[in-house]
Amino acid sequence: MYRYVLLLLLLSTYASAQKNPDSLEVYSRDSLRYTNLKVRMSKTKFSRAVYKLLFRDVYNQGKVTEVKEIETNPFTPYEGMVIRKIYIRQLDILGESVYDTTREGKRLEKFLSKNLHTNTREGIIRRSFLLFSEGDDIQAQMLKDNERLLRTNRTITDARIIVVPRKDVTWMADVVVLIQDAWSLNFRGGFNSFNKFNVGVEDINVRGTTHSQLTRIRWDGNDTLRKKFQFRTIYTVPYIGKTFITGQASFIYERDLEERSIRFFRRFLTNETKYAGAIEAGQSMIRQIKRNPSDTEEPIIFPTKFNYYDVWLGRSFKFPFPASRLAENSRIVIAARHNKYHYTERPEVSPYINKVYWNKSATLLSLGYSNRNYKRDVLIYGFGRTEDVPVGNLFALTAGREDTEFGARGYAGLQYARGKYLPHNLGYMYGLVNIGSYIKEAKAQQGVISAQLNYISNLIPFRYSFFRQFLTGRYTRGVNRDPLDYLNISGDQGIRGINSEQLIGTTRLTLGTETVFFSDKSLLGFRIAYFVFADIGLVNGAESIWKSPLYQGYGLGLRLRNENLTFNTVQIRIGYYPNIPGNSSVFRFGADGNVPLRLRDFDISAPSIAPLQ
Repeated sequence: MYRYVLLLLLLSTYASAQKNPDSLEVYSRDSLRYTNLKVRMSKTKFSRAVYKLLFRDVYNQGKVTEVKEIETNPFTPYEGMVIRKIYIRQLDILGESVYDTTREGKRLEKFLSKNLHTNTREGIIRRSFLLFSEGDDIQAQMLKDNERLLRTNRTITDARIIVVPRKDVTWMADVVVLIQDAWSLNFRGGFNSFNKFNVGVEDINVRGTTHSQLTRIRWDGNDTLRKKFQFRTIYTVPYIGKTFITGQASFIYERDLEERSIRFFRRFLTNETKYAGAIEAGQSMIRQIKRNPSDTEEPIIFPTKFNYYDVWLGRSFKFPFPASRLAENSRIVIAARHNKYHYTERPEVSPYINKVYWNKSATLLSLGYSNRNYKRDVLIYGFGRTEDVPVGNLFALTAGREDTEFGARGYAGLQYARGKYLPHNLGYMYGLVNIGSYIKEAKAQQGVISAQLNYISNLIPFRYSFFRQFLTGRYTRGVNRDPLDYLNISGDQGIRGINSEQLIGTTRLTLGTETVFFSDKSLLGFRIAYFVFADIGLVNGAESIWKSPLYQGYGLGLRLRNENLTFNTVQIRIGYYPNIPGNSSVFRFGADGNVPLRLRDFDISAPSIAPLQ
C-alpha cells in the first residue's frame, strides 16, 4: 500500500509541475517539493525505479540528455513578452548545480561556500553582465547569447537563464538568472630550499567584483643572471560598466621575461555586437633560446627588448541578403589595425636575415564574413560544466603594408574556418586553413601555409559513464623563413609530453589521437577522466620533410578536476617515446597542470599576420 501512495503522490506532483508557475515563490516551492520527494522516493527499490522513470537527475547523467536539445532555442516561446522582474539567484559554489536547482550541498560544502568565498555582487551582474533590463521585450536570441556570455567568464562555473511566465498577466514574465561562481582564491608554489622557492596567489573575483589579481614571487639565490628576486602581478577588470570592455594591466619582472603593459579590448561578443577593438601599449624583454636547424651547435641564448603599441577597430554589418536562411547569424565585418615595434636589444639584423626582429610599423585592413551559432554540450574539454560549441564558418581577407628600417613591403593573407556537427550523430568536425605572406618586388617573404582538422566524437555510453574520441591533424609550412624562425613538433605543437629543441624545421606534419573515458566516480569532489593517446609527427631539418624520421609518442594517464575550482586540471601521465633525440629514457612520467581548452570561435577579430606556429 505504501508503494501506491508514493506513486500517486509522485504523479500528482509531476502533473502540477507541468503547469506554468504564476510567481517566483511557486517556482521555489516546487523546487523544495522535488527535493523532499526525491528523499522519500529513495527509500525502496520500487520507488527509486519509479522516480527514475519519471524524473531526470540531471546532475549525474540526465544533463547529457538535457543539453543535447541543441537545435531549439528554449526562449523562443517567450519572444516579445515584457520582462517584469529580474531575479538573480546565486548558487553555492559547492554542492549545488544549475542542472538541478533542488540539489543541496553537504554541511561541509555549505560551510566552505558561505565562509571562504564571496559571491559575485548582484549589482555587478545586473550592471555589467546582462544584455537586458526590466521592462525590455524578451528577445530569444539575446537571452541565449547572454547565457553563453555568462559561462565564458572565468569567475562563473555555470549559468542558466529561466523565463517564468506570469499567469495573471499573460504578456509579462519574470526572468531568473542562476549563477554558480567558481572558487575565487587559488594558491600555488614550490619549495626546494630556503635559497630557492616560489609562491603565488590568484583571486579571480576580488571581493565579489569579478576583478582578478594574480601575484607571484620567486627567489633563486643561485641565479647566474643576478635576478634572484622575481615578481609578477596582473590585474584584470573583465567588463567596465555596461561597455563590455575589458581592461588589463601587467607588471612582470622575471628571469626570461620582463613586461610592463596596459590593454583595453572588446570582442564581437554576439552577432548583434556592432563594434569591437583594442588598444595596447607596453615594453617587453624576452630572453629567447634558439637553435639553428641546419647544424648541431648548442642553442643560442640572447635577449630581445622592444617597445610597442597596437590598436584596432572593427565594425560588423548585417548580412545584405535578409531572405537568406544564413542572414540571422551572418555578419560582414570590416576592420583596421595599426601597430609599431621598436627594438632596443636584439640579434644582428640585415635586409636578408632575422626579419622578425626588424623595427617596423604596419597598417592592415580586413574584410570578412562570419556565420556563427552555438550548441550546448558537455564532457568535451570540461568535466561536467556546460560547454558552448561554436558552429558556423568564417572567411577573411587581410591586406596591408609594413614599413621597416629596410624599406616597405606588402602583406596579403586569407583565412577560412568551418565547424559543424556531422549528420547521424557522428560527432563534431572543425577545419581551418590559414595562408599569408609578406610581399616585396613580387616575391614572397616570410610566408605561412597552414591547415588544421579536428574531430570530436559524440559521447559513447559505457555502463554509467561515457567515452569520447579526439583526432587532430596539423600541417604547417614556412615559406622563405629565417634560420632562427622555425617550427617545433614537441609539446602542444605535436607530440605531447616532451619538450625538445631538436624537433625543429620549417615544415611540419602531425597526427594525434586521444580516447578519454569520463568516469562516474569522483575523489574528494574531483571528477576523474582516464585517457590514452598516440602522437606521430614529421618535421624537416635541412632536408625534405619526407626524409624525416617518424617521431612517435604513446601513453596513458588520468586527469582530476573540480569544475567549481579555477586552477588547472591535475594531470598524471606516463609516455613511451621510442625515437625522440636527446631523451635519456624512452619512458617519461609527468605530473602537471593541464589548462582546460575551449573550441575556437568564428568571430572575426583584429586583422593579423598568419602565425608560424
